[in-house]
Amino acid sequence: MAANWIDLLDPTAEELHSKVSFKLQESAIELLLTKPEHDDEPRPTIQSHGAYVFGVFLVAIALPDDDGMCYQEIELVVAPETILTVRKTPPNGRPPYDPTSVRATVRDTDAAGMIAYRIVDDIAEKYLDLVDAVDAEIDELEDKIDDQPPATSRERISELRHDLLRIRRTLAPTRDAVRRVVDDVIEVEHGEEVFPHEAEIAFTSTYDKLLRASDGLEFSRDLLASVRDYQQSKIAIDQNDVTKRLTVAASLILVPTFIVGVYGQNFVHMPELRWHYGYAYSWALIILTTIAQLIWFRRKRWI
Repeated sequence: MAANWIDLLDPTAEELHSKVSFKLQESAIELLLTKPEHDDEPRPTIQSHGAYVFGVFLVAIALPDDDGMCYQEIELVVAPETILTVRKTPPNGRPPYDPTSVRATVRDTDAAGMIAYRIVDDIAEKYLDLVDAVDAEIDELEDKIDDQPPATSRERISELRHDLLRIRRTLAPTRDAVRRVVDDVIEVEHGEEVFPHEAEIAFTSTYDKLLRASDGLEFSRDLLASVRDYQQSKIAIDQNDVTKRLTVAASLILVPTFIVGVYGQNFVHMPELRWHYGYAYSWALIILTTIAQLIWFRRKRWI
């Protein structure tokens, strides 16, 4: 017969005490009742609390419409015959973690430890999905980087970098927590078994998924770094093009200015001073030198 699964969403203290038949430590009760706040996510962990095992996990969810992500917090209390899950609604009106798909996979013979495995395995799958979503966001940014303003690209790169750092801060401790189950270092009082051998073996596949997510996250960081480098090189190229155009403009003005400056000198003994065609000659010289410069700059592909 399957273990008793008690699932609560944002419970009050009265509801929590009425649903749980075994005694919880005060530290566990405080964590179970604490409301999540923005940028104040708890550190994922799993540890022994005497007669039961207590775990904190964060489910990372991509929000493509908002170009961001959020975390769905869930706590586990795993006893030999009972598992308690406390789900918390994220801030800003985001939906809480939905265990419906996990319930569909639970068997009648599953112990509490196996149900815990199925929940954590679903969390690991969502981390893999999140890494894929981040890669898609980076690819989209790379496609737009030539068309959108540099300030927009820099802002989006900064947002994605911040998201990657947040994922890393939660993915690593989640992986370490699962590793503790795989290594069979979590024990409860009186020698009772919370995670049977079957669950420990199953957690190995979850640990492998989290490792794959970690590797994918490192690849995403490298991919984002290459996009950032490309954006910086594009800015340098654009600045070089602007410099070339300014050089062309300055050169086109410099030669006529030199000619006008020469013939604007007030000396009596100047060969062209009293020449009848002197004015036309200076204009012809200005036009010819300007055309020659334009041809030369065109061949150099500066314009």
